[in-house]
Amino acid sequence: QVQLVESGGGLVQPGGSLRLSCAASGGTFSSYAMSWFRQAPGKEREFVAGINWSVTYYADSVKGRFTISRDNAKKTAYLQMNSLKPEDTAVYHCAAVRYGRSFILTATHEYGYWGQGTQVTVSS
Repeated sequence: QVQLVESGGGLVQPGGSLRLSCAASGGTFSSYAMSWFRQAPGKEREFVAGINWSVTYYADSVKGRFTISRDNAKKTAYLQMNSLKPEDTAVYHCAAVRYGRSFILTATHEYGYWGQGTQVTVSS
């Protein structure tokens, strides 16, 4: 089992930047692929970014603006968000899926571990 706790959300102006963190405990962090998902009110939860081993993946809507990374020594995953837009407003969740089988990185149902979420609001 692994527990995930997000932090770093808040209010930011359009064009601004924010860095989200996802701290893990209770498991072997290096054994998991990590991803970020987001959900806006009235919308489905959507994949934002993921890191599988050292390979990163991004939704088209955030490519070139967001960067996912991880620090295994600190047991933490990060999402650096630049050039933020109002449409980025959502609750952001980190999620983990253990290595050892094939999986679809962008699929919500593949993840057994989720953080509580952190609110990101982009507004003037």
